Amino acid sequence: MSVPARRRQVAYSRERGLSVRRACTLFRVARSALSYHSRKLGKDAPVIERMKELSAQYPRYGYRRIRIFLGRGGYHTSPGRAYRLWRAAGLQLPRKRPRKRVAAARPRPQAPYGPNQVWSYDLVFDHCANGQQLKCLTVTDEFTKEGLAIDVDGSIRSPCVIEVLARLVSERGAPAFLRSDNGPEFVSKAILSFIVAQGISTALIEPGKPWQNAVTESFNGKFRDECLSLEWFRSRAEAKVIIEAWRRHYNEVRPHSSLGIGAAESFAGSREAAKVVTVRTMTANARTTANLNARLSGSGLGAMSSPLPPMSQARGKSGDRCVSYFILACTRAKHDLNRPGRWVRRAIGRVIMKTKYTVLIIAGAAFGAVATALIAIGFGVWAVAPTEARVPSSGDRTFPTHDERKGPP
Repeated sequence: MSVPARRRQVAYSRERGLSVRRACTLFRVARSALSYHSRKLGKDAPVIERMKELSAQYPRYGYRRIRIFLGRGGYHTSPGRAYRLWRAAGLQLPRKRPRKRVAAARPRPQAPYGPNQVWSYDLVFDHCANGQQLKCLTVTDEFTKEGLAIDVDGSIRSPCVIEVLARLVSERGAPAFLRSDNGPEFVSKAILSFIVAQGISTALIEPGKPWQNAVTESFNGKFRDECLSLEWFRSRAEAKVIIEAWRRHYNEVRPHSSLGIGAAESFAGSREAAKVVTVRTMTANARTTANLNARLSGSGLGAMSSPLPPMSQARGKSGDRCVSYFILACTRAKHDLNRPGRWVRRAIGRVIMKTKYTVLIIAGAAFGAVATALIAIGFGVWAVAPTEARVPSSGDRTFPTHDERKGPP
């Protein structure tokens, strides 16, 4: 038992009628320690009070994000002290149910190398207190983690999706890729025509693999955990106002661990984002140029005369997109030179993987049919054959008697 706990036991014993000397002897506490007041409690009191205020304001934030808000308010604490005070104040959040995670080594198709390169969008459903359905269209930037738009309505069709995308394209410019699932709102002819007209490429995920749209799924989880599950919407109009306020807070105030504990909007215009873009682009360009030169030299076509241009040399609004397209084209050329029949083998492999059980079932059925046919043909031939041609069975044979075997006298 710790010394503070024993001091509390001594105080309780004194309330029950024991003397100070007797209580201190029983709990092995020095009498001089009863008048001791820790200076740490005086230092921690304002921090704990501010922690409780922030915890009441953001019920779904843990001690890590609360520590960031404390630092913004002037209370600079270490992670260990923040965790100690968080536990002392009894502000623990319920532990989340662990889920199966996908291997991090799997590459994400069309990964972004800078802001405004890959957008992803999805739908989230909820209900109001009056029974009205809420259908929310969420659009996010995969690089900066910004929530570009959350459109709330009772029913969202392809014209509404086109309207939201057109507004975002007019404000921010067109991205290089749009990532989504295969829902009817995202694969309609009207949306595909709009995307082609804007010069945007699609990056549809495979059916049954939502982890390929990981940024939007993460945003939707935070949206439901921090907004939809905490708010009580009396009407659809009130829901639009509250959800838009949460989106602005998510972009401007909420810290993101993947962005260096900064806000998404500040990261989008910071120098760190430009550094990340430059480093990632130069690394990808160098790797792609080296691999492509090796394949071109091996195929007898010669190497490239100059490396890929860095992202900082791209001119115009579509410069970044042109560099990205060039990198993708070089990558595809590298794979084509490396494996000419790659697409044939891949198609055959997919067919075999998808139909292996069907092939086994068909082969088993065919083998059974052939065996049954052979047995039927054998019985038919035996029934049609004349009696003299049949092989006599053991019941038709006649055996000689003892006198016949013995012979004439």
